Amino acid sequence: FDVELGQAIAKRLGVKAEFVEGKWDGLIAGLDVKRYDAVINEVGITPQRQAKYDFSNPYIVSKAALIVRSDNTSIKSFADLKGKKSANTLTSNFGKIAQANGAEIVPVQGFNDSIELLASGRVDATINDSLSFLDFKKHQPNAKVKIAATDANADASAVLFRKGNPELKAAIDKALAQLKADGTYLKISHKYFGADVSK
Repeated sequence: FDVELGQAIAKRLGVKAEFVEGKWDGLIAGLDVKRYDAVINEVGITPQRQAKYDFSNPYIVSKAALIVRSDNTSIKSFADLKGKKSANTLTSNFGKIAQANGAEIVPVQGFNDSIELLASGRVDATINDSLSFLDFKKHQPNAKVKIAATDANADASAVLFRKGNPELKAAIDKALAQLKADGTYLKISHKYFGADVSK
């Protein structure tokens, strides 16, 4: 998704995108040493990052999604987790949301483990990233899981670049606006997630 969006932005800017792959931990550091001009990898907008870097307008939004089996009719909201088992990584914000709503946490390594436990009936729910869920459902449309609720608080991600380049920010924001206006963004979004992930 990010690569295709990056290509579409570059096309609008009249440049050819050159992609540099890197481990997540080193992406922002690579910007510092001018290894590349921008990071398009769902970098969340945080006050700490805003103090040091500039961001484009947001291009993707993720929410905490309460995921249950398709046949579950008893869990409709986060509050319904009270006394239920939720598969989550222990240190994640999603696990904290589950605990705050009275769920018993069944520890897992990641998203796939959570879905496996849920599908097999060993847990009642999992709270996970809405984008991960949409990606999973796109590849496994027959999986017997659904989103029962999403958290009102959304995390927006944007293109990240070094401070002091207002022309680049303005150009990328303009390109993103054009891609949304002409339907290109929606097409890319549906290709990868089966939904509009801009809001």
